[in-house]
Amino acid sequence: MSLRFRLIILLATLFVLPLGLRAQTVQSANAELANLREDVRLLVQRIGELSLRVEQLENENARLAKTATSARENAATLNQLNAAIADLSRDIKTSSAQTKAEVLAVVGTQLEAMAKQTNAALDANARTRSPAPTPPPVTFSDNFPKQGTSYTVQTGDTLSKIAKKTGAKLPDIINANRITDPSKVLVGQTLFIPGGH
Repeated sequence: MSLRFRLIILLATLFVLPLGLRAQTVQSANAELANLREDVRLLVQRIGELSLRVEQLENENARLAKTATSARENAATLNQLNAAIADLSRDIKTSSAQTKAEVLAVVGTQLEAMAKQTNAALDANARTRSPAPTPPPVTFSDNFPKQGTSYTVQTGDTLSKIAKKTGAKLPDIINANRITDPSKVLVGQTLFIPGGH
């Protein structure tokens, strides 16, 4: 019920009531008036709080509007910066491709010149050198004992060591196994040891 309506009812009640009831009604009216004053005081306080809140919201709105304006300006600047970076990147790629092509051309020319010099040097060297003598063909003798044992080459073995271990003669081992390079025996290789034990 509104404040005005409550006051009107209170005043109308005062005039209509007998005197004894009027005193009670006056006291009741005074209490009601005190309550109304307290309600008005609370409403004024609440209006003050709301006014303060509205002022705070207006300030916040102004700050946000400034931020939005600044953001739009920064976005324009950022777009300009991105465009400048894209232009620079294109320029660098173009320059890099040109530089690469130039370097490749120079290197290609230098390689051709070096190849010609190398070929000329090799030709000159080949003309001045006498042909390398061909080694005489290796011949093997069949003059070795046909009886013997087999031996598997171990790590660290040489033909000399194998001959000592087995009591066979080194030339017999070479001839029986047709070994062209006595310095090259392979670990795990099986050899026939003529007359060995």
